[in-house]
Amino acid sequence: MTTDRRAGDLPRRTPNRAWNEALEALEGDVLDAQETLARNRAEEIAAWGRRATDWVPPSNLGPIPDDLRERAAQLLQHQLAVAEQLVERITQSGRQRDVAARMSYAPSRPVASFIDRAM
Repeated sequence: MTTDRRAGDLPRRTPNRAWNEALEALEGDVLDAQETLARNRAEEIAAWGRRATDWVPPSNLGPIPDDLRERAAQLLQHQLAVAEQLVERITQSGRQRDVAARMSYAPSRPVASFIDRAM
């Protein structure tokens, strides 16, 4: 662990290390979402839309170090692209469920009936 030492202080994470860990965690979430999309299972994709908790940034990070700004910007773009794909797939899945529901509850086609008028 990279440390920043001051007299009498316990070792603590440097700003770069703390930001690296936060970015790694976010990258992991984005990759998990991409893997879910790749598996193409509607219920798993819909679960991303029902997540009850949003990511809350750690409060102790401070400003992002200059050498990590580019990485953070790229991660943000990747995250937004995956989020857009998730929204599209969730919306598409909802539409498909609506169509399927209308089809399964639609009135059945009329059945031919024959009447013997000779009687």
